[in-house]
Amino acid sequence: MRVLVVQNFGDEGIGQLAVAFDEAGAEVDVRRPYEGDQLPAGDGYDALVVLGGPQNARDDAGSPYFPQLLGMMREFGNDGRSVLGICLGSQLLARAYDADNIIGGADEFGWCTVKRTGEGAVDSVLAAAPDSFPIFQWHEDTFTLPAGATRLAGSDVAVNQAFRIGRAAYGIQFHFEADQAHVRHWNEAFAESLKAHQPGWLEGYEEEAARHGAAADAVGLAIARAWVATIAVGAKSKAA
Repeated sequence: MRVLVVQNFGDEGIGQLAVAFDEAGAEVDVRRPYEGDQLPAGDGYDALVVLGGPQNARDDAGSPYFPQLLGMMREFGNDGRSVLGICLGSQLLARAYDADNIIGGADEFGWCTVKRTGEGAVDSVLAAAPDSFPIFQWHEDTFTLPAGATRLAGSDVAVNQAFRIGRAAYGIQFHFEADQAHVRHWNEAFAESLKAHQPGWLEGYEEEAARHGAAADAVGLAIARAWVATIAVGAKSKAA
């Protein structure tokens, strides 16, 4: 099992996905095109993960590799291979399938409540989550649902929090991969920005973590494992 991970910004790691990948014995190839890495041909991989970042999903000028990445996401999705877009990655997946990106006006930060849809309850990945759960968010943008996509989860701020296209192309706006250790790292890495834009967050972090962290970590790992399981299912179906 070979997985291509596209990182769009420093300090945006795979978090709890690493546990699920290790359990599945996956070989993970991380590319950082924002640092000049070339995106490889997609035919050597069983799955594609596209992580978050501060860019908006239409910022081709600042991230000139975006058009190629959009093509890869469509290639994998149309081929039935597993795709996962997280935060910015979900916005890029929506764009790849001709949805509209809505820049600004959908601010969510910290552990927020996400609610699963009825379709999410029977989806092979979102079924791993409860009907309503706390999960970490850090975004300002959102998107419309691509034509033919299945909406799997939403929130009061962003109605499209998770969707699936085809067999296993998933866009997930919330940071299910970010467990408490990952969030602590972000607190340190982006301390000055958080002081300016999220006043009180650092001072109140321990209380928020005690209230929501354990539940969010459990849901996030369950989702990670469920998505990784789709890779093996897809490989078996192609072999058959």
